[in-house]
Amino acid sequence: MRRRVWVLASLLAVAPLACGSGPSVRPSPETGSQRAGRIGAPEPRAKNAVLMIGDGMGLSTVTAARILEGQQRGEPGESNSLSFERLPYLALSKTYNTNQQVPDSAGTMTAMVTGTKTIAGSLSVDPSVDRGEFGAAMAHRLETLFEQAEARGLATGVVTTTTVTHATPAACYAHSPERDWESDADLPEAARAAGFPDIARQLVEFGAGDGLEVVLGGGRNRFRRTDQVDPEYPEQRGKRLDGRDLTAEWVARRPGAAYVWNDVQLSAIDPGSTGPLLGLFSPGHMAFEFDRERDVAGEPSLSEMTAAALAILERSPTGYVLMVEGGRIDHGHHAGNAFRALTDTIEFSHAVQTVLDATDPDETLVIVTADHSHVFTIAGYPTRGNDILGKVVGNDEHGHPKKQPALDAQGLPYTTLGYQNGPGYAAISPLGPGGPRAPGGAGSEVSAATRRDLGDVDTADPSYRQESAVPLGAETHAGEDVPVYATGPGAERVHGVHEQTFVYDVIVRALGWPGSPLE
Repeated sequence: MRRRVWVLASLLAVAPLACGSGPSVRPSPETGSQRAGRIGAPEPRAKNAVLMIGDGMGLSTVTAARILEGQQRGEPGESNSLSFERLPYLALSKTYNTNQQVPDSAGTMTAMVTGTKTIAGSLSVDPSVDRGEFGAAMAHRLETLFEQAEARGLATGVVTTTTVTHATPAACYAHSPERDWESDADLPEAARAAGFPDIARQLVEFGAGDGLEVVLGGGRNRFRRTDQVDPEYPEQRGKRLDGRDLTAEWVARRPGAAYVWNDVQLSAIDPGSTGPLLGLFSPGHMAFEFDRERDVAGEPSLSEMTAAALAILERSPTGYVLMVEGGRIDHGHHAGNAFRALTDTIEFSHAVQTVLDATDPDETLVIVTADHSHVFTIAGYPTRGNDILGKVVGNDEHGHPKKQPALDAQGLPYTTLGYQNGPGYAAISPLGPGGPRAPGGAGSEVSAATRRDLGDVDTADPSYRQESAVPLGAETHAGEDVPVYATGPGAERVHGVHEQTFVYDVIVRALGWPGSPLE
């Protein structure tokens, strides 16, 4: 469906970017937002909006994390619910990019924060721009929810466990034809020579309104010079080639601004008096939740960062827009490591509860969703209460749990959780048990190959990689629809099956921005 006139009007009303100028693009029917209708009487307008992204958190991830959380409490787990599963409104969104059936995070997040789908790998530029085509990017930028919020006087914030310049957070504030241009060292020579702004630079130079109020996550080395030693890991240095220390520039640009890099410093921040806050807690991505306690300098959890961001944003008399990402769910899956993906999902659920506890449900729209799914499976007829990370133990003919694990056609045990592709492929050649079989080879070897015997393997070990059917260096995303959960003013529009762009539509309509009246 074509987006209505109020959407175009709201885009034209925002101030130009400091890093470039040019028109926003009117979406075509293919790329435009699908309007979200409501069920029942309309709710009051929202003052605030919180968009929470579980990166890669498809339905199988939600289900397995639900069970694992329950089992960690000593319960069966199947009847457990994660915090966001108790929200009253639910929909499904279609995640494809304009050029891919199975999407990436740059294109999917662009859809949710601009109301327009784009190609994989591009951040908030329209789909006419080829990947890496920096010359056209700024002239074809798509103004984001966060730019529009700032132009209307709202406070804004971004929280993530990835680098703050990674695809999902970057789509909120940056415009780039290549998601990997996180620092100037990542730019191709031609783009660097032309002065194209890398993503970290765009964050610090973000020119809409008075700029972002809170940015918390990882990625210190994208902001610091190559001659600057990392304060936590002295063997590491910054990546920037332009001689700029963007953390210092963040502090210098606005009165009262602060920069922190560990959890002690974050805890010492006075939310009542601190100005714009930048927190970068790791040179790269932050630690997985399971590994966080072993961090050298101490990292805050996603819940703690979320609480800190809300404490600052809640000061805004005009309201705020906040994005919170559980970004390393995705990385756990890419590694074929279900344990870390699921424990990060559980911490993401805790962060959602933090938002629900800290905000006024009559004023704040909360949307929880994923940008895409993963090829992650739950299968094998395990008995109720079976360890979700363990080997399948089924029921006997009377419906009672068996004493021994179920066996495959080759007489070997197998796990409940697995991946359709990824690094967990470990078939053994019939020529002998000489370790994992390399990709390729004769078709007869493939058909005759046997799986690894998991009989003595602890599949619940935090570093165990679940088996995959297809050998790849990294597991891939999946293309099915993902859930959207919501509560608060405007949440009643979250129902049915929609293009992913409808997330943007629900938010701007709930906020009641000029040209987007509630209907």
